[in-house]
Amino acid sequence: MLYLVATPIGNLDDITLRALETLRSVDFVASEDTRKTGRLLQHFQISKPQIAFHEHNEHKAIERIVGLLQEGKSVALVTDAGTPGIADPGFVAVRRVLEEALPVTMIPGPAGFVMAVVLSGLPLHSFTFRGFPPRKSGQRQRFLAIDQETPHTLVFYESPYRLVAFLRDALAVYGDRPAAVANDLTKLYEEVQRGTLSTLLASYEDKKLKGEFIVVIEGQRAPATDPK
Repeated sequence: MLYLVATPIGNLDDITLRALETLRSVDFVASEDTRKTGRLLQHFQISKPQIAFHEHNEHKAIERIVGLLQEGKSVALVTDAGTPGIADPGFVAVRRVLEEALPVTMIPGPAGFVMAVVLSGLPLHSFTFRGFPPRKSGQRQRFLAIDQETPHTLVFYESPYRLVAFLRDALAVYGDRPAAVANDLTKLYEEVQRGTLSTLLASYEDKKLKGEFIVVIEGQRAPATDPK
């Protein structure tokens, strides 16, 4: 069985009892970053052999995982933080395992983008998760323009090195919409700033940024109707 195990996005106390039980019971743990996962396992006094599984070796690693599953072994797949398959190569593993008609299940838990959209104060009855945008400005603006007219709240992941450039491009593409920026959720310095894209851009422009950022942007509002 392949187990997709969600792990804490910051605060280790957020791990579930099922996640701990699963990590203790499997034969192998497939990890996006073996060092980070090693610290997590050590914190909970769990000792398991790890398989490195990340975007640079995903095809080779998944064949090893498939081989182990075919031998009757159990494997837990975890990412650096949060839910496997969200903005990481976990979906490749699921697809490949299903191709081989092997069993797969999930141990649910934290997902950073869900927490961010709830805390943003923006409409969450319908939202679109867009993951990481392209790194270059021109490609990023074209990527953003795909959702220019969507009414759904938009959610993006972004690195501290590109957050300001992202906000600048989002302002250029969407106009000055309501938005929120979440940083280091569940960690000691958790922060959610809310405002418009222009006020958020001004707030972050001259700061030295670190951590992980999630940007939530309101969708296109319907035009006001004539009361007549």
